Amino acid sequence: MVSSMQGLFDQVGTEFAAFDDAELALERISALYEVGAERLRAGFARREAVEAFYPYLAFALERGAVPADVRPPFDVVLEPGFYGTTLTRPALFRSYWREQIGHLLRHYRQPVYVGVSRRPIPLPYVMEEAVSGLTETDLRVLQDRYALPDLRTTDDCIANCEYVPEPGRPRPLALFTAERADYSLARLHHYTGTAPEHFQRFILLTNYQRYVDGFRAFARSEVDRGGEYDAFVEPGDAVYRAEGMSGVPSESLPQMPAYHLRRPDGDGITLVNIGVGPANAKTITDHLAVLRPHCWLMVGHCAGLRRTQLLGDYVLAHGYVRDDHVLDDDLPVSVPVPPIAEVQVALQEAMVRVTGLEARDIKTRLRTGTVMTTDNRNWELRLAALFTQINMSRSIAVDMESATIAANGFRFRVPYGTLLCVSDKPLHGELKLRGMANAFYRERVNQHLMVGIETMRLLRERGVDALHSRKLRGFDEPAFR
Repeated sequence: MVSSMQGLFDQVGTEFAAFDDAELALERISALYEVGAERLRAGFARREAVEAFYPYLAFALERGAVPADVRPPFDVVLEPGFYGTTLTRPALFRSYWREQIGHLLRHYRQPVYVGVSRRPIPLPYVMEEAVSGLTETDLRVLQDRYALPDLRTTDDCIANCEYVPEPGRPRPLALFTAERADYSLARLHHYTGTAPEHFQRFILLTNYQRYVDGFRAFARSEVDRGGEYDAFVEPGDAVYRAEGMSGVPSESLPQMPAYHLRRPDGDGITLVNIGVGPANAKTITDHLAVLRPHCWLMVGHCAGLRRTQLLGDYVLAHGYVRDDHVLDDDLPVSVPVPPIAEVQVALQEAMVRVTGLEARDIKTRLRTGTVMTTDNRNWELRLAALFTQINMSRSIAVDMESATIAANGFRFRVPYGTLLCVSDKPLHGELKLRGMANAFYRERVNQHLMVGIETMRLLRERGVDALHSRKLRGFDEPAFR
């Protein structure tokens, strides 16, 4: 152990052991977590007061130990010091941690340290089903005997770039602490109706049920084909495999149902129907971010603003007017949200492949420009007040989710993109009417969905390292992606 930093180790935890092999470090992390979780379960069964603590991962560098030639896009320790984070759910995060720890060990040729933190594991995060349905009296008893979630230590100050290192205190090794991750994992299950372990690292977000219907049909055919995907999971954790279905899909859908086309390596595709509005868009991406996905992509509908656009045309966002307001306290509107070049290129190439149009003809169907995201579904009724803002911004479309999803991607260092489909043109008298919308949906929804799926395939095929570049990282960042 680094002797001059012994006080910092004592400050954050106990029982630290050094590892220069990522797999051995992971085994100890898993063992510590499982021992603590089982202690809580056994204590709760006997109604005995017990404590268990999250594992802690530390990395320490003394002066002179930082190589001058280490310049990867992430896993960079900027200066000598003590870095650490609490960890949770090792079975879920194992491959991610293996990658991140492995990079640190290779770059710096210094060990990582694994020990027991001083942060207690809240009982509900270990056995949520056991504490549901308890009375208020039961909860008061639990508070006396077990740790419960503590929002005073659960926030986004690291991700929001608000964390300022204090002398004599550890610096963060990851964007999310164990408690922040557990908070989101519980919310994901609640909002989507599926367990966190089913989520894949490429995520499509939509705002229409018809995309779900198309995705379900595509996913089942892919599983039946026996190729790269081994299962399809629906709300209720019902799993469809080539040999049949296990479990029963939920009859009553949750607020934002999720559907997962799984690959054994976790690089499959998850589709979430987030419904309408920036509040839902922020809520779901706040929680998806802890899974550290490779990319999330919005595929939804919008109002076209240009006379030359036709219903069914596509809009590829390369800029956003953030009139959604839900992220103003976390990411000021003065912060630009740039397009991610790799995603933009993949989206345009996927358009060519799916539509069959030649590259030179793609502009007849695809318009690149600025999308305005509003929190007012009936924004058309305020056109007189919004006219100048829309015109000045050169916006070509209006929706209610895309800027929120892109801004939260930027905030949480998750690559993002937006491909919308024009479903109405209110400025030009083409309002969204039921009969017209049905004809439009039948013709365009499946093609739009396939462009999103093909984009994810291209990004995966070309390698995710190109996605996780420096463009989303600030000058003072945690080492972990």
